[in-house]
Amino acid sequence: MTQSDTHTTPQPHVTHTVLNQSAPRRDINEYELNTVLREAVQRHDGGWADDELREIGALVGSEQFQHDAHLANTITPELHTHDRWGNRVDEVEYHPAYHRIISASIAHGSHTRCWADPQPGSHVVRAAGFMMFGQIEPGHACPVSMTHAVIPSLELQPDVAAQWVPKALSRSYSPDLSADKQSAIFGMSMTEKQGGSDVRANTTVAKPVAGGGPGAEYLLTGHKWFCSAPMSDAFLVLAQAEGPAGEGLSCFLLPRVLPDGTRNVFRIQRLKNKLGNKSNASSEIELDGTVAVMIGEPGRGVRTIIEMVAQTRLDCVLGSASGMRQSVAEAVWHARHRAAFGATLADQPAMAAVLADLSLESEAATVTAIRLARAHDEDADDQERAFRRLATAVAKYWICKRGPHHSYEALECLGGNGYTEDFPLAMRYREQPVMAVWEGSGNVIALDVLRAMTREPESVAAFDAEISLARGSNRTLDTHLDSLRDHLGELSRLDAASAQRRARSVVESMALALEASLLVRFSPAPVADAFIAARLGEDRNFEYGALPDGADLSAILERH
Repeated sequence: MTQSDTHTTPQPHVTHTVLNQSAPRRDINEYELNTVLREAVQRHDGGWADDELREIGALVGSEQFQHDAHLANTITPELHTHDRWGNRVDEVEYHPAYHRIISASIAHGSHTRCWADPQPGSHVVRAAGFMMFGQIEPGHACPVSMTHAVIPSLELQPDVAAQWVPKALSRSYSPDLSADKQSAIFGMSMTEKQGGSDVRANTTVAKPVAGGGPGAEYLLTGHKWFCSAPMSDAFLVLAQAEGPAGEGLSCFLLPRVLPDGTRNVFRIQRLKNKLGNKSNASSEIELDGTVAVMIGEPGRGVRTIIEMVAQTRLDCVLGSASGMRQSVAEAVWHARHRAAFGATLADQPAMAAVLADLSLESEAATVTAIRLARAHDEDADDQERAFRRLATAVAKYWICKRGPHHSYEALECLGGNGYTEDFPLAMRYREQPVMAVWEGSGNVIALDVLRAMTREPESVAAFDAEISLARGSNRTLDTHLDSLRDHLGELSRLDAASAQRRARSVVESMALALEASLLVRFSPAPVADAFIAARLGEDRNFEYGALPDGADLSAILERH
């Protein structure tokens, strides 16, 4: 026997074949697959943009766009305070994938198309596009939202608006900071470390260069605790104005680059180490004799910038709703492709109940978000404007609060895969809380609702008129609407401290009334009936999957 007879060449071993994994959810059309969004766009006068929205849906559903979203959230922004020779540059470097994403978003008008092309449904179309881009990559939506929201505030100062609004309306994008750019991205910076939401406690000082007043130059000195998207071309900021033109907290436009091409003093101290929103840089900044122009009246800074805040609060609702859509889409997709114990997960009663409940929450959020967008169109009458004043705050409070738990439950549907960064729901789980914090956390928004009720009672009447359009369709909803009227009446008679203690529960009731009433009017009966029974019925339960007996799970899920 020879040596070759006793030894054989090792053969490769196939240990297993990968099977029973969901197919990649890519190269799809996110608009065509989103029945709820498409119906809402048609219903609220946005059907004229269907072709464009389908184009966006195909783009964001593509494998390349999804890969760019992953890169932008993995290779995160990096701050460069100085160049190699020691000169301050205060620049943030982003991965090219981020620039590709925001460029595409702006090219499709996600920032300002409703202002550039005002007609019935313009805000609806803009909202739908914004939601689809944000569904896949939410971080870039921050500067896009602020650029959209800045227009009403800028228009309060016509001379400044003439210079800056055309740049904001441009659909071109360049990351370079330059005085001769024909486009611009905007940011905002209000809060300071000693005050947070109490912006009247701000200590940043604005000294006039000459006489001062609206449209005049000031020099700002101070420190801002949060400045999102610091590589934007310009910012709205709040500062305490000094001088003979008037004193007090005022609003200013601060450009990154001065007309002569030199950099304005804008020292980026550090980037915030955030829980989520990783692709978008947020920072602390220092102003030291920084040039800015007053917008609006001296001492009326909050009133001036609140025009911007009203729009960004709506975008928080849009962002949370789009996040819910991503969560549901990924969870349902996985469950329809994965089998266990002899059946696909989607056909298992326990999983079907969870998926249907997640779908109900997503549909309620989307229907509400697009209804609010329609109320922001230029053809809105006095009642619509009063409705949106209160309803936007109510929806911002509730829908944004529902987002984090919703994303967690969807993540759990994917099991261990959901907990890995290779799937998008880990990113979404970190992302959803920012919508509840940005532009006013829960208490701030609840108190704003109380403020609107007191100072603008017509908003309460308009809100009641809207939700009452669904009366007579569902007995449980009617009971809730009657109870809500009683609670609102009681609230108006309480002292301030007692009203504040009741604020959250009342706003929750208002939000559920709005969502339920819209579902009754606009969604199929199985959806509306299940939502009302689960959220307003005697056995109401906010734990996903605890739907009442008789809920038509198949009818709910077929819309997702």
